[in-house]
Amino acid sequence: MEKIWLKSYPPGIPETVNVDAYHSLVEAFETYSELFAEKTAFSNFGVRITYRQISEHSRSFAAFLQQQLRMEKSERFAILLPNLLQFPVAMLGALRAGLVVVNVNPLYTARELIHQLNDSGATGILVLDKLIGELTKALPQTSLRHVIVTTLGDCLGWMKGPIINFIVKHIRKEVPQWHITNAISFKTVLKQGRSLSLETVRLQNTDPAFLQYTGGTTGVSKGAILTHRNMIANILQCLAWFRTTLQPGQEIVLGALPLYHIFSLTVCCFCFMTIGSHCLLITDPRDTPRLIRTLQRMCPTIFVGLNTLFNGLLQQPAFATVNFSKIKLVIAGGMAMKKAVAERWQAVTHTTVIEGYGLTEASPVVSANPLSLTDYNGSIGLPLPGTEVVIRDDEGRDLAVGKTGELCVKGPQVMLGYWNHPGETTEVLCDEWLKTGDIVKMDDRGFLYLLDRKKDMIIVSGFNVYPNEVEEIIASHPGVKEVAVVGVPSEKSGEKVKAFVVKKDKTLTESALLAYCRQQLTGYKIPKEIEFRNTLPKSNVGKVLRRQLRDAAHGI
Repeated sequence: MEKIWLKSYPPGIPETVNVDAYHSLVEAFETYSELFAEKTAFSNFGVRITYRQISEHSRSFAAFLQQQLRMEKSERFAILLPNLLQFPVAMLGALRAGLVVVNVNPLYTARELIHQLNDSGATGILVLDKLIGELTKALPQTSLRHVIVTTLGDCLGWMKGPIINFIVKHIRKEVPQWHITNAISFKTVLKQGRSLSLETVRLQNTDPAFLQYTGGTTGVSKGAILTHRNMIANILQCLAWFRTTLQPGQEIVLGALPLYHIFSLTVCCFCFMTIGSHCLLITDPRDTPRLIRTLQRMCPTIFVGLNTLFNGLLQQPAFATVNFSKIKLVIAGGMAMKKAVAERWQAVTHTTVIEGYGLTEASPVVSANPLSLTDYNGSIGLPLPGTEVVIRDDEGRDLAVGKTGELCVKGPQVMLGYWNHPGETTEVLCDEWLKTGDIVKMDDRGFLYLLDRKKDMIIVSGFNVYPNEVEEIIASHPGVKEVAVVGVPSEKSGEKVKAFVVKKDKTLTESALLAYCRQQLTGYKIPKEIEFRNTLPKSNVGKVLRRQLRDAAHGI
């Protein structure tokens, strides 16, 4: 496919980036931490930490791992934390020690922890004491040798930290009783690490930096091997796209999405770190009232989120009182943005959502809309610099512009493969082309339009139904708060469409919603079943879990 998208690039956007500018993420971080040494790097619970302090703390953490725990290059180190200041300290420390970071979802059960820790072969872990209950259950069935435990207040200073720890442990009683032999406290690690030497680890950009596990929505969760080069490439690709409107050392990024998720890790943390931004870490984004108060107080200039976060904020009357005048950039990813949500966001905030697209296997960003966009356009944008795309049919044949098929991606951000899963790697990687499993089309300007996940597509009497399309229509009804659409078995048509709906208007009826659908959807796309629910199941980053709804509909 001709790179027609290049003709639509805004002025100043390069065709490619120098992905070999740094040997490792460590070299990149050390460069920027020295350049912006006295600037705030991260803040959490009102406590700020500078780039110099992050560098010093991560060096101490690395020295302890290397000298005290004797962890060697390429060993895997897991991090089981929400967004706290400890996260970047530990992550960068592990990388500086030459380790491979394994990010773990804090909501995982013992069964899920056992799978990921064993699959990755992690030998060390940092865990928040509030989350230690499930780890304690999993520990005997893993290869973990080193457990470092942190508390919520460990990085919050001598006064605020103990107060928060007391409230969490003794008033809210959120910390379970636990005992792990030889467990070490995070504060002890930093204290002892300060007096230890750190031997420089020779890293190549082809060395793995992260085992980033996929969500597991289609089966067993697999670890995408993301090398230092993969990550550096995607950081620089994103930076080339976004930096034209940003001022080094002056931006405040809302870090409401968890850093263990690749979207937040690459964009909120690494990308904007390269221009000395201040990342405002939100530990619990589901506490919407507190999040809104933080927005009112801090006035971020960069807002990174996904459809459910935007929609949740818009449901709160207090959100309209936030001062949006300083916002320069609003980025959406992680899931399809709904037109109704994007348009309401623009009406309330007077800012345009710049939607992009990515997946874990691509570190993750593949495409993004131009920053000059003034209105929602339904597109997931143009391929980033240095990224090639083709659209293929089920037989693997390249399709012409305007045709619908599976998106395949080639670029320096594409993973090395799946950890310990050569068969699955072969299935998705062919001649350096990553088969995304996403159904898209491209217009004659090079803009991509996401229709749906290939595996989520519903086939009704031989006709393809894309859940996103049906969700888009239902979500535009003023009485609907949230919606998810799945396919369920049908003796008559093979599959039929079922919608799970959360009401905004309690008087909304099934018949009224179906009448609305009939006005805008052809017959086979109209839901044959509608189930009203109080909530929809979501991952910790807010993505609606269609698989759970599909399993429930199938009685699984």
